Amino acid sequence: MVQIDHQEILSEEEKRLREDKERSRYWKKWGPYVAERQWATVREDYSHDGDAWSHFTHDMARSRTFRWGEDGIAGVSDTHGLQNIAFAFWNEKDDFLKERLFGLSNPQGNHGESLKEAHFHLDNVPTHSYMKFLYKYPQKRFPYDDLIKENARRGKQDKEYNIVDSGIFDDDRYWDIFIETAKEADDEEELLFRVTAYNRGPEPAPLHIVPHVWFRNTWGWGHEPVSKKPSIRYVAPTTAQSKHHKLGDRYIQLSPSPGIGRSGQDVQPQWLFTENETNFKKLYGGTNRTPYVKDAFHRYIVDNEQSAVNPQKTGTKCAAWYAFDEGDGVAPGECAVVRFRFSRRYEDYVDEELFDDIMEQRRAEADEFYWRVSPMPMADDLRNIQRQAFAGMLWCKQFYHFNWDHWRNGDPGQPPPPASRKNIRNQQWKHMYLEDILSMPDSWEYPFFAAWDSAFHCITLAMIDPEFAKGQLDLFTREWYMHPNGQIPAYEWNFGDVNPPVHAWSVFRTFKIERKMYGREDLDFLERVFQKLLLNFTWWVNRKDFDGKNIFEGGFLGLDNIGLFNRSDPLPTGGVLEQADSTGWMAFYCLCMLNICLELAKHRRIYEDMATKFFEHFILISDAMQYRTGGEAKSLWNDEDGFYYDAISWGGPWSHQMPVRSLVGLIPMYATLTLEPEIIDRLPQFKKRLNWFLENRNDVAQRNIAKLDRRGKGDRLLLSLVSEERLKRILDRMLDEDEFLSEFGIRSLSKYHKDHPYSMDVNGQRFEVGYVPGDSNSGLFGGNSNWRGPIWIAVNFLLIESLLRFYMFYGNNLQVECPKGSGDYMHLGHVAQELQHRLQHLFTRCDEGKRAINAGNEMLNYDPNWKDHVWFFEFFDGDTGRGLGASHQCGWTGLVAKMIHDTGVNCRLPQTPRTPSTAASHYFDDIFHRRKTFGAKPHGGLRRSSTNRSIGFRTDWEEPTNGDHADGEDPRRTPMIRINSVGYLDAEGLKEKEEADEKIAHYVSDQLERMSANGDESASAVGDELEAQLDD
Repeated sequence: MVQIDHQEILSEEEKRLREDKERSRYWKKWGPYVAERQWATVREDYSHDGDAWSHFTHDMARSRTFRWGEDGIAGVSDTHGLQNIAFAFWNEKDDFLKERLFGLSNPQGNHGESLKEAHFHLDNVPTHSYMKFLYKYPQKRFPYDDLIKENARRGKQDKEYNIVDSGIFDDDRYWDIFIETAKEADDEEELLFRVTAYNRGPEPAPLHIVPHVWFRNTWGWGHEPVSKKPSIRYVAPTTAQSKHHKLGDRYIQLSPSPGIGRSGQDVQPQWLFTENETNFKKLYGGTNRTPYVKDAFHRYIVDNEQSAVNPQKTGTKCAAWYAFDEGDGVAPGECAVVRFRFSRRYEDYVDEELFDDIMEQRRAEADEFYWRVSPMPMADDLRNIQRQAFAGMLWCKQFYHFNWDHWRNGDPGQPPPPASRKNIRNQQWKHMYLEDILSMPDSWEYPFFAAWDSAFHCITLAMIDPEFAKGQLDLFTREWYMHPNGQIPAYEWNFGDVNPPVHAWSVFRTFKIERKMYGREDLDFLERVFQKLLLNFTWWVNRKDFDGKNIFEGGFLGLDNIGLFNRSDPLPTGGVLEQADSTGWMAFYCLCMLNICLELAKHRRIYEDMATKFFEHFILISDAMQYRTGGEAKSLWNDEDGFYYDAISWGGPWSHQMPVRSLVGLIPMYATLTLEPEIIDRLPQFKKRLNWFLENRNDVAQRNIAKLDRRGKGDRLLLSLVSEERLKRILDRMLDEDEFLSEFGIRSLSKYHKDHPYSMDVNGQRFEVGYVPGDSNSGLFGGNSNWRGPIWIAVNFLLIESLLRFYMFYGNNLQVECPKGSGDYMHLGHVAQELQHRLQHLFTRCDEGKRAINAGNEMLNYDPNWKDHVWFFEFFDGDTGRGLGASHQCGWTGLVAKMIHDTGVNCRLPQTPRTPSTAASHYFDDIFHRRKTFGAKPHGGLRRSSTNRSIGFRTDWEEPTNGDHADGEDPRRTPMIRINSVGYLDAEGLKEKEEADEKIAHYVSDQLERMSANGDESASAVGDELEAQLDD
């Protein structure tokens, strides 16, 4: 499916993706779809006042049944969240069983809600045939109280207090718990789970590993007959059977674990059973529906309450209790291992050697898949970062269920919700009935979709699973998501909030990425979503341009606290806020729709008319934003400052610009598109209308079509809100390290405002915007994000694309100083590359071995059990690059994987001089010669973690913790020998793999030679992803 030089080369994972796409196999039926936090979500909030955080707390989650989903650690479920598998742990010090990840609610955190755990998404593939999760579990008592109290003590000016700050990991007194999941090669519903827990501490320590298997409660709400209630029952000492009317029969088959004590005796699991029902007696003093309730396993294991579990060994929830507590526990440096299968067939025992063979083969295939996606040579650190970014994107896929009618009005099997609740939020979204697997912004802090986040997710997802990416984009325009008036829902806290209109951009980019990487041109997808985006575009025009002036208001537009005022509320000054970013976004939307029209018009000429419509609409928006005459208000452009500002308009000529140098003034650069001459010539009606407009509306055209008197590079036309003169003036500020340009990307607010905050006094109240590079210093929009100085990767990504588009037009003729005052001048393609490298430097090690995101933490930077694991934060300190906000925001921060794919081959280390790509051939040759012979080496035996049952009592067994390999070992070298549930290749398959490897080697060699010969190649290589062009 990944095409190399227009040849399709299938890895084993891509074969599975093809089978799933063709629906011959359902490889994605089971995946990491269990949320990491279900408590305190809007869906679970049935309070009278909409306070979701206090209505359903972390403590309650242990005993209270969820209505709309489930949560757990490293959880796996089917695509409807009916049956769930997750993991719990106990260290004999904690007050309760660790069944879910802990974090602070929004009111508890000094910067809003915040996860207070240490876990990493190490690996995952699109079919979820191999997944790997790392949880670092303290051996001492988990510091719940310390984390709550210390964060409560700290104010908005202080940093968050996180678990790595608490000292709980001192002396390495913790467990590295690796949780792996694999599927058999010949049956996608055969799941294997392996837990390997290493004692990193200096002394023996006990550990209890308790895998859970349970059904989401679908029977307790009055919509499903009791006869359909599922069940799980004991069958044998190592086997339990589950029954569900939709999923059928399944068997949970356990393997005894190798002993960890002197006796040498295996650790035998103990079955526990209960019901997934609320403990009303504990929570509310009421009467339980059943004597066996949700928190039974905690009470049985931790509190030694023998009556908590069902002695009949049946229920809707079961657990296998492995106690590694012989003597003093697991010795230092040793590991405890748990293996079990989730299967449709019953077997007497788990064949552990076959089990490990399957697990290791899926890991080897994951290695092969990701090397095929990014075959170009790059630093090992970059490849590791990219791999974990992809993994995080896939671990953030979750089951999302919401039925507006049942949520708002309650269920027949429950007391009716308070009447006041009906008017708190989302009253106008009664059409919504959602039951899908969605890409979430963050696996814990944001376990719900956010529309504009999702658009960015799909860019990275399209690289590895374009079918899923397209499905996500399509869903948001379906009738059960999109409002009948055309609005796309924002997020569950307020579906009616307005996010930037980036959907059309993502649709076109996803279409182009799939065509470039996989050779597939899904015009049906492009046309289907375009038709529905017309409704959304119309909604924007009718709702956000109330006066029909082509100047848009929009609201907060995802930029939370960026403005002087809360942009979602009426202005305290009166009047209307005319937003440079909102108008810029709409011009950008126009050009994205125009790009789609041009692409579709190559195949269906009726889209030429639509292309003309969006071309002219863009010109009118551009003209209204920049040039106003007569009695109209001033332009949003400030010629004295050379920047765009928001303005308060009171009608007619009465307006007031607010000179805040923020991302708001950079967003107009997004609205940029090059018109390819071949496309214009191919579409006669569009060309005719274009020429008419140039001749008959020449005054407007001259102001809004750059270089009308001459064509640009490649004889292109340029549509842009920003003229060449204004572009230079904006870039003069954007590339100034005393303003927007940070060592790690573009700041959201100019550093100028550190010493020059902008303020306004209104009715005795002072409103002020100042440069705040780190966490927010206010509670605006929850206080858990900040757009007044930090770096946000998603908006940087769009700036980079805009620079590449400008380069496609101006070429080498337009060069700017970067950074300002450095004396270094470069064309805009190289500026774009420089920004991509700076953003990558957030994650890469500098020459001292530090990662900027780690904020100087010695353990995270240098400890061998931490230093290769990466957190993908929501945003980053504008001065230091310190990671801020949500820590698993692989949603849009996962875009770094795309940047590494595009420019990682020549990315320099942080704090080293820039090296032009034309002068780096020695580097490319060095890397290439070390890699290119991988296809010729004879195959050896399978590299396995174990060949016998003693794995848990050996010190010579070492497993790569995150996909890393021994020095000199090429992951593609892992052999594939026999055909069965393991999935080894036969002789013919091995020969095909050898041939494919040779083709990739030649491709890489050709690409490196081209880059060495043409320094501009890396800057222009993505041109065919950005614009509508003629097919090759």
